[in-house]
Amino acid sequence: MGYALITAPAEEPLTLAQAKEHLRATTTDEDALIASLIIAARGHAESYTHRRFITQTWDWFLDAFPEWCVELPYAPLQSVTSINYVDTAGATQLLAGSSYQVDAKSDPGRLMPAYGSVWPTTRMETFNAVTVRFVCGYGLAAAVPREIKQAMLLIIGHLFEHREQVSDFQTFEVPNTVEHLLSPFRIVRF
Repeated sequence: MGYALITAPAEEPLTLAQAKEHLRATTTDEDALIASLIIAARGHAESYTHRRFITQTWDWFLDAFPEWCVELPYAPLQSVTSINYVDTAGATQLLAGSSYQVDAKSDPGRLMPAYGSVWPTTRMETFNAVTVRFVCGYGLAAAVPREIKQAMLLIIGHLFEHREQVSDFQTFEVPNTVEHLLSPFRIVRF
């Protein structure tokens, strides 16, 4: 299984001004650094929660269709745009939307064949024979939960203050509060 980002988020969950206010940074000297810390904090929080915060489009590659129902890799799911697959003859086919069901209400979102249908057979011994294109995220920055934004601010503050992972005297880890704020949003996979 692999993933490819098709459409990146149009904005970050936090603005530069919000991050600077949290850091009490009053000059523009470190704006570039702070902007990169916002991206790093989002990446850390998204990775921890298995979510994507701002609307974005992804391709998810599978070697074959699952036996029945499958959970999509990132939540919250907004929609499934298309499903393409390599048939037994080696031709790429677009699976009709009426052939499958999308459950965007579950967290994470799910896919399964439509009632009375089964997944089509894909070409054997073909890597990435199925491509699911989907849109995920809470929407724009205003829709991202406050707890996630607060966790990101703590990560930004930590990274800004401790620019090196290890010093001669102490190891600096991300504060436990970050994990506590993000845990209610974390999707645990087995």
